[in-house]
Amino acid sequence: MVQVRKRQPVIVEGQLNIAGWVAHLEATLELDNIDAIKKACQLTQQLSLACEVSAESDRVLGNCFYGGLEIAEVLAELKLDSDSLVAGILYRSVREELLTLSQVRLEFSVTVAKLIEGVLQMDAISAVQQLSDKSVFGGQHLQVENVRKMLVAIVDDVRVALIKLAERTWAIRAVKNSAEVLKQKVAREVSEIYAPLAHRLGIGYIKWELEDIAFRYLSPDRYKAIAKLLDGRRLDREDYIAKVVNLLESKLRADDVAAVVTGRAKHIYSIARKMEHKHIDFEQVYDASAVRILVPDVKDCYTALGLVHSLWRHISHEFDDYIATPKANGYRSLHTAVIGPEGKAMEVQIRSHAMHQESEFGVCSHWQYKGADRQGRSHSYEEKIDWLRQVLQWHEEVGDISHLADELQRDVEADRIYVFTPKGHVVDLVNGATPVDFAYRVHTEVGNHCRGARVNNAIVCLNHVLKIGDQVEILTAEHATPRREWLNPALGYTRAGRTRSKVQHWFKLQDKEVNADAGLVMVEHEINRFALLDVDFNQLVAAMGYDHRDDMCADIGAGELPIAQVIHKLQYQLMGHETREQLALQLADADKDKHVAAVTIDWQGGTLQSDSDVITRLAECCKPLPGDDCLGYVQQRYGVAIHRRDCEQMIRFKEEDPERIVQVDWAGSPEQRHGVDLVVRALDRHGLMHEITGVLSKESVNLTEMSVKADPSQGLVELYMTIEVSGLVMLSRVLDKVGQLPNLVEVKRYRK
Repeated sequence: MVQVRKRQPVIVEGQLNIAGWVAHLEATLELDNIDAIKKACQLTQQLSLACEVSAESDRVLGNCFYGGLEIAEVLAELKLDSDSLVAGILYRSVREELLTLSQVRLEFSVTVAKLIEGVLQMDAISAVQQLSDKSVFGGQHLQVENVRKMLVAIVDDVRVALIKLAERTWAIRAVKNSAEVLKQKVAREVSEIYAPLAHRLGIGYIKWELEDIAFRYLSPDRYKAIAKLLDGRRLDREDYIAKVVNLLESKLRADDVAAVVTGRAKHIYSIARKMEHKHIDFEQVYDASAVRILVPDVKDCYTALGLVHSLWRHISHEFDDYIATPKANGYRSLHTAVIGPEGKAMEVQIRSHAMHQESEFGVCSHWQYKGADRQGRSHSYEEKIDWLRQVLQWHEEVGDISHLADELQRDVEADRIYVFTPKGHVVDLVNGATPVDFAYRVHTEVGNHCRGARVNNAIVCLNHVLKIGDQVEILTAEHATPRREWLNPALGYTRAGRTRSKVQHWFKLQDKEVNADAGLVMVEHEINRFALLDVDFNQLVAAMGYDHRDDMCADIGAGELPIAQVIHKLQYQLMGHETREQLALQLADADKDKHVAAVTIDWQGGTLQSDSDVITRLAECCKPLPGDDCLGYVQQRYGVAIHRRDCEQMIRFKEEDPERIVQVDWAGSPEQRHGVDLVVRALDRHGLMHEITGVLSKESVNLTEMSVKADPSQGLVELYMTIEVSGLVMLSRVLDKVGQLPNLVEVKRYRK
């Protein structure tokens, strides 16, 4: 267990002898930058002397100088590098705003500053004040798990997590003489967040200390009762284990078994949890003391077991052979309980070195098989945990982990982000989510009345992309309502299919006449900005499959008929293009028994015909069209259904039945581009042309010609340009993106 060193060298005046303290570190660690460590100590000492610190503050737990040294001592136990120790020494001074990150970067290094910045990011979880409250976000258990996931998702360098664990280890020690409220707050955070993180990282000795101290503060009566039941103090129990270890080592050596024997006295929190979960009394906890024997191979496991049973009486019904019958997750070991010396019960675990390695770092690692229900766990979260554990393991082997961290993090990509409400609740959202997605995740009515958003106390656009750890506040107004542009994928207001469904539902509830008027305005707007001539509305209505114009416009206004589909019809049915468009869908293997080669879409007939033996159809829920980003879902009796990738049904299929998902590519002749003239009218300002060309570049649109006509008296400018697009769909996307730029008056197609 990590202990606070009481042997820090001091000088006569009572101040720390920094040179002596650093020399002690140097004697136990291979440090490559002793000067930086000395400099960090001297700087924090000067800052602490110049600043009075209150021990009762909810943020300040004591002198930043001595706190930094204790954090560094914990990190030294973990054998971390000089940069980590310097970051640990400086961290509290930066957090208490006695020192800035810019100063750290200037006085020390970019690496040290980056480590401290990462730990400060993890401090965001301290904003969670009501983890025990039940809310729309799933109550205490889900909230705590979301915080753990967010914490891991933030970490790009495992040293950040270790520094934070060391800091919380120091913090829970430092509140010993603080007010009860502060002790409870720190203990709850440590118990619910950091002890489980240490457990998942496999750092047992930190986990045990954090759990025991937190348990002592949160449940003092239970802690004292169990401590009283234990035979003697912890040191006495550890002395007892040491005697057992020495005896086993000598006996195994005498039998020519090359064994590594370790022992521990079970910590108080673990005993309390076992008594509670198994509904047993203290006398039935046979592993209050335990030893582990590691041997070269399986044969030696059973030899060691025989020796243990020959030394002490075996407790019936307390033997498990997980070597002959491994657990479902592959865990292998021998577990037995015996009445050891002095008549005390203890547990003995016996396994080979390979089994131990697999148990600690493989698919059956301790945190996986002993953790909570595995259902619903995020795959990327488990990948991140595995990555952190691997870096820890490799650190023990090679010493330096900085380059490994940079290399390994590229393989882990988060599929969810975790952000905060103003009250500190953690909300999980899809990657790329916006304030609109957040608003509807909080509550449908919050989304329906959303008029703006603040992210980290700054006003942002509603299509702003949220990041992990953001604090999001939705600004609402009684008369605010959803906007139809939220349903336009090109504008990026929504990322979650659930959000789009709620917005569509709101519009469906509106009066049909209101929706019809709004839909007509939308169609006329598209016709105007595309500069389409002689559009026959009756022909368009018939092409879209409606009998009356009002019915079509009402569906457009309600969001049931995407305006993009109308654009498709305008292009393929009304603009002189071939009415019979032949396109192929290249599908991967549908399953082990069927191979989908290609299907051909017949748009004139309104059916989907295939030249393969697999039935294919376009899904009615999202009505995919040529050029849409699509996936296929293999159905047992109905062939392959083609959905847009962002379709809510497809999102659900990917989560529930991913093995039935196949890739879909629109193939055929190479895409032909056509020149289109545009006019952009805007307020004349610096950088306007650069922003417009940036949009075109991002959309992979070629700009072939541009001219400018300015009107200084009005402060306006007209930009005439020619771009190359494949059709109205691409043109629509470009117009939408350019139209989002600030100070734009109008952007549309221009006919010379």
